Amino acid sequence: MLLPQEVIRVKRNGDALTKEQIQYFVDGITNGKFNDAQVGSMAMAIFQRGMNTDEIVHFTQAMMRSGTVLSWPELDKPVVDKHSTGGVGDKVSFMLAAIVSSCGAYVPMIAGRGLGHTGGTVDKLEAIKGFNTQPSIPEFKTLVKELGMAIIGQTSNLAPADKRLYGIRDITATVESIPLITASILSKKLASGLDALTMDVKVGNGAMMHDLESATALAQSIANVANGAGVKTQAIITDMNQILGDSAGNALEIVETVDYLTGKYREPRLHKVVVRLAQSMLFNTGLATNDEQALTMINQALDSGRAAEKFSVMIARMGGPNDLLENPWQSMSKANVVHDLIAPESGFIAAMETRKLGMTIVEMGGGRTGNEQAIDHSVGFDKVQPVGTKVDRGDVIARIHGKDQQQVALASKQYLAALEFSDSQQEFLPEVYRVID
Repeated sequence: MLLPQEVIRVKRNGDALTKEQIQYFVDGITNGKFNDAQVGSMAMAIFQRGMNTDEIVHFTQAMMRSGTVLSWPELDKPVVDKHSTGGVGDKVSFMLAAIVSSCGAYVPMIAGRGLGHTGGTVDKLEAIKGFNTQPSIPEFKTLVKELGMAIIGQTSNLAPADKRLYGIRDITATVESIPLITASILSKKLASGLDALTMDVKVGNGAMMHDLESATALAQSIANVANGAGVKTQAIITDMNQILGDSAGNALEIVETVDYLTGKYREPRLHKVVVRLAQSMLFNTGLATNDEQALTMINQALDSGRAAEKFSVMIARMGGPNDLLENPWQSMSKANVVHDLIAPESGFIAAMETRKLGMTIVEMGGGRTGNEQAIDHSVGFDKVQPVGTKVDRGDVIARIHGKDQQQVALASKQYLAALEFSDSQQEFLPEVYRVID
């Protein structure tokens, strides 16, 4: 019997859903026959009971077919995208789209909003006054064809079932589920008409996957489903045991992106992750024959200023300012209060509880606790000192950006509580753990 509560019961009891039942659930998400409580219940049942490979494939394909599926017959170069499972301070998409499109690929990037403690690419772009994250599909295709890149939010036309499910997962503690993550990511990516995809699967205390085993399982799930669907996919497992780059927070991460692309400052760990993912994208599209050639292409795109110009033109064409590179704060709101956070003792920063720092930003208003909540794009952290840094008591280890003194005082306390100090140098964590084809 196809009733919402009966289909939920099947998965709640740990049984496999049929293709028909999965299609009914996805149709119910799209047409509203499953209400929010029922969608949340099914998400929790999947979270608790899991799905087998056939279920994930059917689920992904049903989500993909819930809306428009793009194709790019008019483009003469490969179409590629990158997706991250999310982290704190992860602004890599901006750099990658600019670099890889400067090397000859087309990058139609359909991005998401913040999920749980992680920041969202779309939320960061909306920190820029005037930027339109929701152009029509014809406008999106024109931008990609003319610029080589465009980053937009999920539209009502592309995988609309996932758009609704994504928002419900965010507020029902059902984010960290391999079937849900796989279907969410790939429904959008397969609907984008890609030739190749690079997955950045984060692992660590600031990631959805906390250990290498679960991260590998997710990476393998995504690679299996995507390659099986005809999209050449490589998954790269990267570290999220600390904030990526030296900032976390929507407007602050746009500023760091500008600094990175213009060469003003490239935080070393962030740069290594960007380069490794860009190499994957260039190699898997056939634009580079090996990693060494890809690295040369990446350096040329950055050093020539082509990547920075690509990003600047995209911002302007999508409603933002013409001078973002020169005056990033001209089109974004600054926090009312900026506070230097001082090291309470001398030693080494030994560890960072990254998820707690992400949730601190959410509490400050930089993320959502409800579906329709407005975001304060100005709050967050910058000048973040990475794990392994030697500090003396009184050194600045981060800056807190908040709306008032009370908020900044609480965030400062929470930031320090998320750090661990040591008298001795700790072993540095790798940026990249594993590559899965």
